[in-house]
Amino acid sequence: MTSQVPCYTIINSPDLEVPNEMQLKQDLEKGDTNVKIETLKRVIKLLLNGERYPGLIMTIIRFVLPVQNHTIKKLLLIFWEIVPKTSADGKLLQEMILVCDAYRKDLQHPNEFLRGSTLRFLCKLKEPELLEPLMPAIRACLDHRHSYVRRNAVLAIFTIYKNFDWLVPDGPELIASFLDTQQDMSCKRNAFLMLLHADQERALNYLASCIDQVHTFGDILQLVIVELIYKVCHANPAERSRFIRCIYNLLNSSSNAVRYESAGTLITLSLAPTAIKAAASCYIELVVKESDNNVKLIVLDRLVAMKEHEGMEKVMQDLVMDVLRVLAAPDIEVRRKTLALALDLVYSRNIGEMVLVLKKEVAKTHNVEHEDTGKYRQLLVRTLHTCSIKFPDVAGNVIPVLVEFLSDTNELAAADVLIFIREAIQKFPALRALIIEHLIEAFPQIKSSKIHRAAVWILGEYVEGPQILEVIAVIQQTLGDVPMVEAEQRRLAGDQTEEQKQQQGSAGGTGTGSATEGSGSGNASNKVTSDGTYATQSAYSLAPVTKAEKRPPLRQYLMDGDFFIGAALSATLTKLALRYAELQPEARAQNRLTTQVMLIMSSILHLGKSGFPSKPITNDDTDRIFVCLRTLSERTPEAVAVFTLFCREALGKMLDAQHDEDQRMLKEKQKATAKVQPDDPVLFAQLSNGRDNQLGENVFESSLNQALAGSKNAQLSDVASPNSKLNKVTQLTGFSDPVYAEAYVNVNQYDIVLDVLIVNQTNDTLQNCTLELATLGDLKLVERPHPVVLAPHDFCNIKANVKVSSTENGIIFGNIVYDTALNTNVVVLNTIHIDIMDYIIPASCTDTEFRQMWQDFEWENKVTVNTSFTDLHEYLKHLLKSTNMKCLTPEKALSGQCGFMAANMYAKSIFGENALANLSIEKPVDDPDSKVTGHIRIRAKSQGMALSLGDKISSSQKQSVQAA
Repeated sequence: MTSQVPCYTIINSPDLEVPNEMQLKQDLEKGDTNVKIETLKRVIKLLLNGERYPGLIMTIIRFVLPVQNHTIKKLLLIFWEIVPKTSADGKLLQEMILVCDAYRKDLQHPNEFLRGSTLRFLCKLKEPELLEPLMPAIRACLDHRHSYVRRNAVLAIFTIYKNFDWLVPDGPELIASFLDTQQDMSCKRNAFLMLLHADQERALNYLASCIDQVHTFGDILQLVIVELIYKVCHANPAERSRFIRCIYNLLNSSSNAVRYESAGTLITLSLAPTAIKAAASCYIELVVKESDNNVKLIVLDRLVAMKEHEGMEKVMQDLVMDVLRVLAAPDIEVRRKTLALALDLVYSRNIGEMVLVLKKEVAKTHNVEHEDTGKYRQLLVRTLHTCSIKFPDVAGNVIPVLVEFLSDTNELAAADVLIFIREAIQKFPALRALIIEHLIEAFPQIKSSKIHRAAVWILGEYVEGPQILEVIAVIQQTLGDVPMVEAEQRRLAGDQTEEQKQQQGSAGGTGTGSATEGSGSGNASNKVTSDGTYATQSAYSLAPVTKAEKRPPLRQYLMDGDFFIGAALSATLTKLALRYAELQPEARAQNRLTTQVMLIMSSILHLGKSGFPSKPITNDDTDRIFVCLRTLSERTPEAVAVFTLFCREALGKMLDAQHDEDQRMLKEKQKATAKVQPDDPVLFAQLSNGRDNQLGENVFESSLNQALAGSKNAQLSDVASPNSKLNKVTQLTGFSDPVYAEAYVNVNQYDIVLDVLIVNQTNDTLQNCTLELATLGDLKLVERPHPVVLAPHDFCNIKANVKVSSTENGIIFGNIVYDTALNTNVVVLNTIHIDIMDYIIPASCTDTEFRQMWQDFEWENKVTVNTSFTDLHEYLKHLLKSTNMKCLTPEKALSGQCGFMAANMYAKSIFGENALANLSIEKPVDDPDSKVTGHIRIRAKSQGMALSLGDKISSSQKQSVQAA
């Protein structure tokens, strides 16, 4: 037995107060038309909420059914759809004969709206006893003058034939002859749809007779024709040649929906290069012309799926320039997906054209201020970076364009440029001179301390020969006068510093001199007024105004207290001085440059301790500068080797490790799309439901799988397998309770379906057995389950839907209430805990993005490690498995046993929420039996996410301890 009654109409109703049945009867009998309409609406809502009013049926038949008002007619269709039409023993109610007669009259009514809506209602009836007397009237509607009636008559015959074919045994034949005479497109579509499902042979014969006119049909009929061709060709591949020309024609349809479906069908029917190119071109046109971003993303996903197929990828490589047309879309997600697709498809022949397009896109972003402009620039930089590393021939063209980004206010884009330059200068020695030339040119315009720091390192590591002096000159220019403390004192005293004089000289200004005469104590100043007299003002009556001085960039960083740039600068200057000493044989020139460099370093140290900057220099930066000074003065071979050799070697090793990691990821992707091996079993279409690859499987079946399972990876066998259900069954009551209940919790993407089995273990009949549920957390019960009647030792299944809106641990609790002959009883149910892991999927991001999110997210949850694990790597594996997170720290960084481990982890929820975690654990190396200790810090944007993930880690730790 099941409590599910067929119902196709869902009406949202707030909590209603249950009225008196006598009052309802009175309103339906004696009220005017408006009162009857309002009362009928209330009755419908009460019925949907589980109330039962068997006494109202006759009242409605007598006093409401004869009324000719159209609103009442519409409401009555909903009422007869949801009202119970059978008695307790399953027999049809006698009153329904009268209803049947009323609807037979409506089917012959002169008003076409009434006829059509009645025919739509008949599609929802599941009682053949009610439908049988109406069949002659339904058939007569096929010849009605109005298309609205005719198309609904076809749908009614289709539904009746599908459910009770004996009521209309000649249905396909009747509809086939109807189809031949029809001109209206909606009628033809419904008729063709029936033949498609009821008699494919007749549908094929009709299609064959008008295959040359298909492109002139309306889009609704064309969509059904595409579905028929797909199904026929999937079941019988020999038919492909017969219909493939028709699909080609439909690629040029005026309807975007038809073109999308036709392109999808074409690549399932044929893998010929012309077919792949036509389908891909059609998809690209749809993305470019369609304004809806969701549609763009869906179609781009189809293009990405095509690219994954090796045979299609080669054909699609020639369409890279067409794909890049999609960059005209303003949405950042569309652009990101487009650039990723183009990057995968590009090859040596069209890389030059792609770089030209990307350069134009870079130029477009310079004067456009939009919230996503910065992100788009970053995307373009990364794409050009990948292009240059993949195809070194274009690197020379890309570098000048990217170096312009160094002066950009968007620090992220500039940082990505420097990462690219660092890799290019190491991997392509031939381009070093070009890169350094552009970098020296752009150096004074850089606006960020972080970017300056990285640029200084690159210049110090790779500059050679005569460019050494050029770099030192540029650094001095961006640093200002040295010694810096004296320069700042002169600036404070009001004297002109050297750089101010240079600025005035370059501006061609004639210095007017100072118009102020400082008094001996400096507490008053004389100003020249407009009439030429002096005005005197005391300094005590003025609030001190600090004038924002314009300093050179590197000096400004130091004055703001950022002495890390000073330490990086010292290391760079040391490298340059040591390299110059190797190249310049003359001792005097060597010493001149070394003393110049040492003066800059000592000046930075002096400034750091002088009190002028907003923050003093840190001990770390002081130590680093002292090491540089000492290296230049003593020049021990070990220290010189560190500066001249080991830094570059470390960069080479890091880039090699990154390259190895990328190659490993690429191999893993290739493994996922494994080719057919010689000893693989042969798959016969007749013996299997579908294949693993997208092209061979039945797309209708796979979309059904996804709808059932809530995820793309689930197979129909997994959904249907009893084992998967048994793992998710929660016992709600005890075996000794009068009512036993257990729930199968099926988690879809945004909702949870509870399938509750209720068993009556008593010898009594349970009346009004109701499942009452409530939720805790971000869960919402969609509808209240209907009450049921349970015979002795009977059982039933009740379904309840719960809506989920965020990634938090939720709890569902409640009770079962039932009436016996003596009293009302309540059985309290066990709580159902909704696992957060159903919504979290592993994800990856760059180190920079991780740090940025770590800084931005305000909710942190610190969990102490309490586990029985004695191995650090085993504990990390256990943590990743129990939290669905991905470890961002590379495998090489985690390898080896050193007694401690630090790792970053990242995951995303299906609602788009980010979760970050940092693991810091340790154990004594000399004690192999000691347990892992430490803590895990979780950060998220929402409090619920951080707390739920912490609870999950704590519970998984408890389980591991109990198991041990």
